[in-house]
Parts: sequence; structure tokens; C-alpha cells
Amino acid sequence: MTALREALQELPEAVFADLLESDDAYRLVLDLPGVAAETVDVTAEGSRLSVEARREKSLPAEFRYLTEERSLFLDVELPLPPTVDATDATAEIERGVLTLTLPKTAATGGTRVPVEDA
Repeated sequence: MTALREALQELPEAVFADLLESDDAYRLVLDLPGVAAETVDVTAEGSRLSVEARREKSLPAEFRYLTEERSLFLDVELPLPPTVDATDATAEIERGVLTLTLPKTAATGGTRVPVEDA
């Protein structure tokens, strides 16, 4: 869990993140202004979560950029806590806010093997 918190602190200044925890899941909320479902890709593989996002901007034909301070392309890999079951993870984006729900596994310390007297 500490590795994930540290990785979130390394995100670009334009990206704000909240990390929440319940008994059953973690919830990661990323503010990605201008990003839509078509321009974000989230992949969980092994103990890593990959988020790629880009903001689509339209530029009127009669204008050109003199300076561009609002660009956003995010390509980040985050470590998942060992208690996360990424196979049941969900993601939704609403008005540029990406919410990832990462369920916890039922057994956090491995599978218990019953021991019987011989």
C-alpha cells in the first residue's frame, strides 16, 4: 500500500489523485480534465496498474497556439497492493474524473491449509 501512495505523489502536477479504502476494496480517483472514456486506457496486469490518458482539444481553424499550458498525456504505471484482485476491477469516468474500484482478495495471507493429526 505504501508503494502505491508514493507512486501517486509522483504524478504530474496537473493530475490530482485520491486513494480511499474500505473493508472490501480500494478506490482510486484521478482528476483528468478533458479526458473521456474513448481517450483513456486502464490495464491491470500482475501487480501493476497502467493508466494511459489523453485530452482531446479542438482548435478553431483561424487560431494557432502561442503557448499551450493545458496539454495532458498521462502514461503511468502504479503498483497494486498485494491484496487487490484486479480481475474484478471496475472503472468509470464522469466529467474528467476517473474512478477505479479495486476489490480486495478474500484471503490476504495466502490460502490456509488445514493440518490434521496423523
